[in-house]
Order: sequence, then structure tokens, then C-alpha cells
Amino acid sequence: MAKRIQILVRQIFKINAPEMNEKKTYKTEQEGFWSGKFGNEYIKRNEGSQILASNVHLFSKIFSSIDPIDSVLEFGANIGLNLEAIKQLLPQANLSGIEINSKAAEKLQTVIGKENTFNESLLEFSTTKKFDLTLIKGVLIHINPDFLPQVYEKLYNLSRKYIIVCEYYNPSPVSVNYRGHSDRLFKRDFAGEIMEMFPKVTLVDYGFVYRKDRMFPMDDVTWFLLKKEE
Repeated sequence: MAKRIQILVRQIFKINAPEMNEKKTYKTEQEGFWSGKFGNEYIKRNEGSQILASNVHLFSKIFSSIDPIDSVLEFGANIGLNLEAIKQLLPQANLSGIEINSKAAEKLQTVIGKENTFNESLLEFSTTKKFDLTLIKGVLIHINPDFLPQVYEKLYNLSRKYIIVCEYYNPSPVSVNYRGHSDRLFKRDFAGEIMEMFPKVTLVDYGFVYRKDRMFPMDDVTWFLLKKEE
């Protein structure tokens, strides 16, 4: 009997050990939320050729207002649909992405390569490199508001010239129930806050994409193209 119990215990720990090892402590509840099961489910809901086509249309419009660029870093790149669109428009550019969810990061590697994929939290990410453009799209809305200044600072410091912010907009901060979860989606004037925090950042262009657009729909997002003035 004792031997059978020992075998059973070893089997249990053999099965559960990987999950226990992969478990990580984050600074905020929101990070854990997106790194786990909900983040995995998000991948399945956000795949498809229509999303890619809408992204190509969006970035082609934004890029018409910028000088040539050679490198891009996306904050919260997920499976790489934004970077895949940018790759079509800027095939020679070096593309990198930060992604907290390991399953999404695996798919992201197939788009931009393993060496350019950083599977970690935005709040923990650190590098001495700089990029012509830093991009964040549909991610600031899910960041704990207390840590937004830290993300703004990284967007600014890692950019040589341009910053793209594409998020849900609201003139004042609000919290919105997100698929039955509270404190998981926040709307505010993210771009305005970045410009207030960094006086040398100026607004180049901005626009809105409607979810009912007949050709290239997107989830009611407002985009801002910002430029660092030296």
C-alpha cells in the first residue's frame, strides 16, 4: 500500500510540476490575468484575415505621415497581427515585440523571429536599445492605472522619434466592465497624458476607426501619432 501511495504521489507531482514552475508573481492583477487562461482565450477570439487587412489599412494611413523608419518595438504584441501588417508595409524594417502571454509569444516568434520576441511583462521589460518607432495598440486600456506613467516612460525612452498609441478613448478616466470582469479595462486620454508628461512630444496626426466600417472595421479605436522633438 505504501509503495502504491509513493507511486501515486510521484505521478501527481510529475503532472503538476510544470504548471507550478511556470506560475509567476506579477506586480498587478492585470498582468496575471493576461498571462494566464483569459489571455489564452483572447488569442482564439482575435485571429483572422479581416483583422490583418484592417491593420494594413490602418498603418498605411498612419505611415503616410512619418519619415522612413528602420525599427519598430510593439508593447503587448500578442500573436503579431499588428507587426505582420507592418511587415507588409515596411519589409526591410527590424520588428520587435513584447508579449506577456507565453502562448501568444510562441506565435509571435513565427512573425518576427525568436530573437526579437520578448516574453515578459511590459513593467519588467528593459533594454538599452532604441527604436525608430514604439507602438502600443489595445494594451494601455488593460494596464493598472497606477502603473501607466511607468509604461508611458518606456514608450518615450525606447523611441528615437515616433510613438503610436491606438486605444479606446475617453476624455476622463473611467473603468468599464470587461467580459464580466471588473478593473480589467480602463478608458482615458492616454496620448494626452503622454504629451503632458513629456513636453517635447507633439501630435502629428490622429484618427478614429469605426467598428461598422464597411471595408476595414476595427473596434472603435482612436489612434494618435506622436513625435519626439529634440
